[in-house]
Amino acid sequence: MADGTNMTLNQDGVDYYNRLIDALLRGNITPMVTLYHWDLPQDLQDKYDGWVNESLVKLFDDYARECFRLFGDRVKLWITINEPWVVSWKGYGSGTSAPGIKDPGRSPYLATHTLIKAHARAYHSYHDDFNHDKTGKISITLNGDWKEAANKSNPQDVLAAETAQQFMVGWFAHPIYVNGDYPQVMKVQMEKKKGSGESRLPTFTNEEKLNIKGTHDFFGFNHYTTQLVRHNSTGRSVSSWENDQDVGEYYNTKDWPSSGATWLYVVPWGFRNLLNWIKTNYNNPPVLVTENGMSDRNSSLQDDHRIYY
Repeated sequence: MADGTNMTLNQDGVDYYNRLIDALLRGNITPMVTLYHWDLPQDLQDKYDGWVNESLVKLFDDYARECFRLFGDRVKLWITINEPWVVSWKGYGSGTSAPGIKDPGRSPYLATHTLIKAHARAYHSYHDDFNHDKTGKISITLNGDWKEAANKSNPQDVLAAETAQQFMVGWFAHPIYVNGDYPQVMKVQMEKKKGSGESRLPTFTNEEKLNIKGTHDFFGFNHYTTQLVRHNSTGRSVSSWENDQDVGEYYNTKDWPSSGATWLYVVPWGFRNLLNWIKTNYNNPPVLVTENGMSDRNSSLQDDHRIYY
């Protein structure tokens, strides 16, 4: 669906995925399908400016419905969107991922608003019109690092760590798993940052909140590493998703083993802390870990160091 409509449905692609799904089932492997992993058709970026435009809510639902129609007889596990934080912040904020938009203070919030609505609409479409035998499950997959207070005896650092956690995971999880709206700590922080204008954090209508709340059958989650977090409001006057938090993040490079990536340090206890945080904040949902692991630099199968990870 190169232009986002079924007028450009690629039959070769449909045939490929039919063969793949059938092969998995023959091998007693349960297929789990991710509908969106950052690969927005260029036509939709060019015509609508991508995810900052809420026209994509319906277009994504149309695409999802085609997938449910074509593959839903055999696929019973679905993920609507993989790591929407990467889409919102890296795609429309820092510009380090596709589509490479550098608008750190506004576009990430607009993109997230659209992504959450698109997820919710696809969720309802699946359960209302396709999951007739009620054996299918559908959710979103979020990514998150554990945010550890740099000084647990400092209330500002403790609050900073929670703020950072809410700005990354809670930004998406709170609307879907709690009450259809953004986390309170995030709304308060964005009010502080609005200056003389309106908050850059969009608002949901009451109807939208009801439509978004509870659109999950499990908690899809990707996790890799941990950061230490301290309160830092210095030099944060320029509007951006990062500066809006008033935090500073860093790694304990002295004590934490490194990996093949500059951003990935081995902190196994951070994952347990984060899973407990999810349990506490989101009413103990079933968690499906869809990505996890570490890269290395030795290019060897003798990788006993992964045991610690």
